[in-house]
Amino acid sequence: MTGKKADNFFSEQEKQRVSILVKNAERKTSGEIAVMVVDESDSYREAESLGVTLLSAFIALVVAVSLHHVTIWSYIPAVMVFWFPALYFMRSFPRFKLALAGKKRLEEAVCERAVRAFFEKKLYRTREETGILIFISILEHKVWILGDRGINQRIDPLSWLALAGKLAGKIREGHAFEGLCTVIEELGRILEEHFPKEADDTNELPDEMIV
Repeated sequence: MTGKKADNFFSEQEKQRVSILVKNAERKTSGEIAVMVVDESDSYREAESLGVTLLSAFIALVVAVSLHHVTIWSYIPAVMVFWFPALYFMRSFPRFKLALAGKKRLEEAVCERAVRAFFEKKLYRTREETGILIFISILEHKVWILGDRGINQRIDPLSWLALAGKLAGKIREGHAFEGLCTVIEELGRILEEHFPKEADDTNELPDEMIV
């Protein structure tokens, strides 16, 4: 999955299959499932700046040592010269900054981005507050499953962690599509148990993947 972005992370055929699975899952429940994929949850500018500083300083040191000319007056300008190539490298290979950001920072970023997406896409506007979002952040290889208030009143939000972890694991293994299909089906069974289909239920959220 290296180098893929949200718009091509899943093929068009896979997106259509996901839409069908969501539609099938919703036929037996009043719950509304939405799937969203984003390139990254945050720019992690502080980690990027740190990475650029360390990389440019390291390259400048290597060059200075190889030229046998290590002085503060030549080293600092060299660091400045190599700053922009280092910045280009970090932005071309953004996964390098994740290690500098830290695990807790990544988890918080994905959680916050998922919550923002839930409200940006107006997924909270279902009649019974039964919308649920499967949020996939590609850069971090992380997943967050977020339910609306109606769902959280009957199902502990922590129960989604196992499903999110399962899908995240499949993404890291390179089997994102298979993992997503499995999670949608399992999610549909859970929602059917707690939110069975009502006679006057209507489809309130789009079944298509949100990119």
